[in-house]
Amino acid sequence: MTGIRLTAPAPGWAIDADVVVVGSGVAGLTTALRCAAAGLDTVVVTKARLDDGSTRWAQGGIAAALGEGDTPEQHLDDTLVAGAGLCDEEAVRTLVTEGPDAVRRLITTGATFDTTDSGDIALTREGGHHRRRIAHAGGDATGAEISRALVEAVRSAALHTIENALVLDLLTDAEGRTAGVSLHVMGEGQHDGVGAVRAPSVVLATGGMGQVFSATTNPSVSTGDGVALALRAGAEVSDLEFVQFHPTVLFLGADSEGQQPLVSEAVRGEGAHLVDATGTRFMLGQHELAELAPRDIVAKAITRQMHEHSTEHMYLDARHFGAAMWEQRFPTILAACRAHGIDPVTEPIPVAPAAHYASGGIRTDLRGRTTVPGLYACGEVACTGVHGANRLASNSLLEGLVFAERIAADIAETRPPHTEPAKVTGGEPVALLAPETRTAIQRIMTRGAGVLRSAASLAAAAEELEALHRSAAADVDAADPKDAVPGVDAWEVTNLLLVSRVLVAAAREREETRGCHWREDRPDRDDAHWRRHLVVRVAADRTPVVHRTETAAFPPVRAAD
Repeated sequence: MTGIRLTAPAPGWAIDADVVVVGSGVAGLTTALRCAAAGLDTVVVTKARLDDGSTRWAQGGIAAALGEGDTPEQHLDDTLVAGAGLCDEEAVRTLVTEGPDAVRRLITTGATFDTTDSGDIALTREGGHHRRRIAHAGGDATGAEISRALVEAVRSAALHTIENALVLDLLTDAEGRTAGVSLHVMGEGQHDGVGAVRAPSVVLATGGMGQVFSATTNPSVSTGDGVALALRAGAEVSDLEFVQFHPTVLFLGADSEGQQPLVSEAVRGEGAHLVDATGTRFMLGQHELAELAPRDIVAKAITRQMHEHSTEHMYLDARHFGAAMWEQRFPTILAACRAHGIDPVTEPIPVAPAAHYASGGIRTDLRGRTTVPGLYACGEVACTGVHGANRLASNSLLEGLVFAERIAADIAETRPPHTEPAKVTGGEPVALLAPETRTAIQRIMTRGAGVLRSAASLAAAAEELEALHRSAAADVDAADPKDAVPGVDAWEVTNLLLVSRVLVAAAREREETRGCHWREDRPDRDDAHWRRHLVVRVAADRTPVVHRTETAAFPPVRAAD
C-alpha cells in the first residue's frame, strides 16, 4: 500500500454491502446484475446518472462471431493482428469464445439489436475485421440501447444505486485487503457529502480517461478516476501509453475542446471513403483493407495527409449512401453533423483523429482481479491483455460484458468476509490542483503525448506536468485557499494529473512505434526489445515507477495464482 490519498473530509456516513461496483456502463451494470443474482448485497455507485456512462456513446456496435461462417478463431486472429504483438492470447481466446453467448444473454436481459428481414441479427464490418461480425442497434445507437436495457434491469431488480457520486479512494483493512471506498455525493443522490461504502469486494468500472486530452470522444466524466484511485491504492497499471485516437471524429475547428462527435467506423464499414480536399482516396495501397485497416493505421494515414497538405482535417465521403440510408442506418451521426452545419448527404464530412479509448489500464487477470486483494477492474479502466497495443473495433463492449460475468462469478465463489477499514497512516494527503489547471493539463498532453510523439515532446510534457505537481504541493500553505479546497472539480483535475504523469512516463520508456503509440523519432516496431509490457506503479514518494516485463506475457497478478 502506498498510503497516498486525496485531500478530503473524513466520511460522515457509511453503508455496508458485499460488493460495491463503481460505474454504470456495460461493465459495471452487468457485474452488478450478476452479483445481485448470486445473492450478494450489491451497491452501484456512479458519477452522474445511471445512463450517463461511456457505453451510451458507443455507436458502432458489439463484435462477436454470430454470423454464418464466422468463428471465434477468426475473431481471435483479427484481434491479435490489431493488437500488434502485445495481446494476451489466452485473454483474447476467452473473449471471443465466451463472447457470442454473452451477447445472447444481453439480449435476454432486454437489449434489442437490429435484424435482417429474415429475423437474424444484422451484422456489419468495421476496421480490422475480415468478416461482418458487428451487431448494432438503432442503426448507430448501440451503446444507448445496451445502456437502456441494463439500466431498466437494474431498476427492476431494485439494486441499491448511488448516483452523482465521485469515488475518492479505496478503503483497506489492516492486512491491506479491500474494505470499501470513500465517495462524495454531489447533492442530488441519497446522501450528501463525503461518505463510505464498506464492502470486501470493489469493482472499478469507471470507463476511460479521454479528458486528459483537449479533444476526445469521451464524455466529460471520463477523467481517469478509476486508474488514479487504483494507483494511489498501490495497484499496477499496464500499457497506458497505448491511447487509441479514433481516426474519424467530426472536425469542429482547431480550437475546439472537450467531447467531440464521433463518426463511427461503421460508416466506413458500409462503404464510405476517406479523401483529401481534391477527392482523392488516400487509403488505397496503404493497407489491404484500405479504409477498414486497424484504427492506428488509419489515424496515422490521416495525420500524414494533414501534414503533407498543411491542413487540419481530411474528409469522409459517403454522399453515395443517399438520404434514405443515412436516415435509417446512421440517424445519430446524421443529426450530429447537421447540428454543426454539415449535411453528409450532399457534402463530405471533415474529420480528424481525437482521443478515443485507453487500450491499457489497471492490470488484471482473467477473473478481473488486480494486484490489490479484493479490488477488481472491468471495461475500459482495466487492462486484461485483450487489446494489446491497439483495440480492435467494437471489442470494447464485448470485453466489458465477458469479464463482468467472470468477475461476478469469482466474487460469488470466494465470498470474502467483511473486515473493518483501517485508519490511514503515513504521508500527507495529495495536494489538490486548482480546477482551472484542467485545461493546462489537456493542452500539455495534446502537444506532447497526442497522436504524434517524440522523445523531445514527451520530455517537455513530463517537465510541465511535474511542474504542476510540484506547484500544487507548494500551494498547500499559500495564502490563496482556492488551490487546496476539496471539491469535485479539484479532485477530478488531480486525478487527471496523476494519470497523465503515468501515461507520459510509460510513453517515454517505449522507444519504438507500435499500435497506437507513434514515436516520430522511433518510427519502427522493435519486437526484439519492445515486444514487452510496461507495468507502472506509484511509489510512496508519488513518483511513477516503470517496469518492463521480461517477455510479451503478463506476470501473474498475485503470486498465489
